[in-house]
Amino acid sequence: MKTLSRRLMVALPIAAIVTAGVIVAPRVGAENKPPLTEDQAAEAGLATAIFAGGCFWCVESDFDKVEGVVETLSGYTGGALDSPTYQDVTYTETGHFEAVRVRYDPDIVDYETLVEVFFRTVDPTDDGGQFCDRGSSYRTAIFVAGAAEREIAETEKREAAVAISDQIVTPVLDAGTFWPAEDFHQDYYLRNANSYSFYRWRCGRDATVESIWGLEPADTIKQINKRLVSG
Repeated sequence: MKTLSRRLMVALPIAAIVTAGVIVAPRVGAENKPPLTEDQAAEAGLATAIFAGGCFWCVESDFDKVEGVVETLSGYTGGALDSPTYQDVTYTETGHFEAVRVRYDPDIVDYETLVEVFFRTVDPTDDGGQFCDRGSSYRTAIFVAGAAEREIAETEKREAAVAISDQIVTPVLDAGTFWPAEDFHQDYYLRNANSYSFYRWRCGRDATVESIWGLEPADTIKQINKRLVSG
């Protein structure tokens, strides 16, 4: 079975995406709220984490389901090009990764748990992309803001390697400028629920993660949320 890559889906008309002969219109009611500014996040007592896990539609969808996560934003980071576009990042060598900025309440969920969620919802053994999406912009990475986050990320990386008895190729990198992606990509899984679900299934994301970790991402997140709620 051929996989349906994200490049093809983005190239299709935005107003409607044809999947298996069915025209799927964008979901009505998904609001495109402006992201929190740094000052607003700080005033609300929120912390920030940045992860690259392949398709940022999927990374957004997974982290939005984690207790204590307040906001996710798709974007680009890790490269040298200012104000990159999807076309720049996907079709030229900018050095940027597709990534997601996660705003979270540290009183509910800590950074260590978010890194745990990240590793267990991706294929951290793949250095050429993720699932059906191939290329440098789809590689995994953790972007850290200081020594404390780096220590946590490196520890979780070692524990992940032990858990799956395999080498983890995900780098832990210093965080730099995070460039928000185009509006089309924000909340894509909500605005285009059917086409998103079809893409995720055809790309083999959940099946591959289950083959590595023993659970699909949704089930892993449910287990972690139970742990967070029970305290």
